[in-house]
Formats: sequence, C-alpha cells, structure tokens
Amino acid sequence: MKAVQQEIDERTNLTGTNKFELLLFRLGIDDNLGKSELFGINVFKIREIVAMPSITPIAGATPHSLGVVNLRGQIIPVLDLPSIVGCKPQTGLNIMLVTEYARTTQAFAVESVEDIVRLDWKQVLSAEASGTGGQLVTSIARLDGNTDGSRLAQVLDVEAILQMVSPSDEHKVDPEKVGPRLKLKPGTMILAADDSFVARSLIEKELQALHAPYEMTKSGKEAWDRLNAIARAAEADGKTAADRVALVLTDLEMPEMDGFTLTRNIKQDARLNKIPVVIHSSLSGSANEDHVRSVGADGYVAKFVAEDLAETMRRVLPK
Repeated sequence: MKAVQQEIDERTNLTGTNKFELLLFRLGIDDNLGKSELFGINVFKIREIVAMPSITPIAGATPHSLGVVNLRGQIIPVLDLPSIVGCKPQTGLNIMLVTEYARTTQAFAVESVEDIVRLDWKQVLSAEASGTGGQLVTSIARLDGNTDGSRLAQVLDVEAILQMVSPSDEHKVDPEKVGPRLKLKPGTMILAADDSFVARSLIEKELQALHAPYEMTKSGKEAWDRLNAIARAAEADGKTAADRVALVLTDLEMPEMDGFTLTRNIKQDARLNKIPVVIHSSLSGSANEDHVRSVGADGYVAKFVAEDLAETMRRVLPK
C-alpha cells in the first residue's frame, strides 16, 4: 500500500517538474507506411484501461463510432481510433481506453497497450514546428531522449479527433453569448499558448468576437520566449511587460514547456508577475485545479465553453 501511495504522489507531483506520463499504444498497420507505429495520450486523460467489453451498436451512428458500452452504470460512446487515424489492427480491437476530456467521457478502441513512460516535456517537440504536423497529431515524443535513433511516439490531438468525429455546437463561438468586448489597457494584448490547432482556432475566434488584440503561440516555451522579448523591449522604452501584455491564456499540455511551468515562471519573474494568467485546459478535476492554484494562476477554466472563458478573462483582467 505504501508503494502504491508513493507512486500516486509521484505522479501527482509531476506537474511541478515539467514532466508527465504518456500512455503508449498501438493501432495496427498504417495504411500508408505498412508499419505499426507507437501513439500516445497523456495519462492524466485516462480514467481506466479495460479489456474490450461487449459494445452495443447505435442505429444511425456517425462514422468511426462503434456504439456504446455500459461501464459502472455510465453509458459511454466508443470510438474506433485505428479507423480515425488510418490504421488496420492485425489482432483486433482488444483494449478500450476510457478518457475524461473537456467535460466529457468517451472511450477509444485500440489494438494493444504497450507501456507508460515518464518524460520531460523537453523530450516532446511540436509536430507543426518540426514540419510533421497533421491535424490529428500535436507533437512527437522522443522516448529515449534527444538521441539519434530514439523511438518516437505520435501524441494524438484528442481535441481535433473529437471535433472531427462529433462536431459540437458547444465548441463554437457565438458573439452574442460571449458578451461585450474585453476592456484591455490601451496598447496591450492577450498572449495565448496552445499546441492544438483546433483549440487555437476556437481561441482566435473568441478573442476576435471580444475585439481583443492577441498573439498566438504553439507551446509554453514559445510563449515564454515571447514574454521575455516583450519585457526587454518594454524596459528599453521605459515601460513594463504589463504595459504590453494584459493577460496570458495558456493550455497545460504543451511540448517543450507545459502550462504549469510557464505559469510558475511568469509568477516568479519580477518583470512579469503583475500579468494575470488564465489556464485553459482539457485536463479537469480537483487534482489539476489544486496544481493550478499552487503555481499561482489567476484563473482556471475547462475547455471549451466560450462563455465560461470570456467570463473568466473578464474577472481576472486589471480593472
């Protein structure tokens, strides 16, 4: 029991060290390459892993839907992940990954689960930045570190997958619902960081609806580098970074530097700590909200409800 508790504590504390755990799995033979590749999802998104139960097909279901299962009294939709990414299982759909994501629960059918590995976010590179980005992959994890011949795993963009399979009206931006324009200090803008193409698109639409100037970055490191450049330029003009940046809006899971580390860096830097930070993430639950508070974030909102995000930004912006 002591060993189990120690493992839980270590896993919980990963967010304070720019580390995370990645569940590795296989989906079968790739239609284009003819090989079985490794894929990954952050362990924090996984509620449980079970052998494939009996699935009830649903009449008129959307493509890639296998149906639903009754698991511990909850009806959960099951998606055929190999068919979504273009793979063909060789031994069947043997495992079901039950995930909690952006206020919803869903399951993904996979061929096999390989391992759980503990990585530093520095081992993960943006798929877009490395020129390999498709809309279903956010990043590439170098499982053996920055070495030639390291095993690679594709980290899937669950946001993009769910939006592709089951587009939701909840994940749209209605200018009337988000309310009046944000009141920013003249000359300032919002700096946003998110590695998901779908999330960036939604955030941009919302900030445009709110008539808020913004800059968009694709990782915590890119946002941190940009903040430092802004702080240096502002100082040269006799100003502060807060005279240039009204608010930082950041995701949590991002290559090279996660949102926890970005937030902590901002709050520990005398040049930047007056800038409010809102964490906007699909990782929900009390444990993550506790970590958000511990790193000094001014607000936390689960993805993606446009009205909730607008309300949170209004609350933390300097009056």
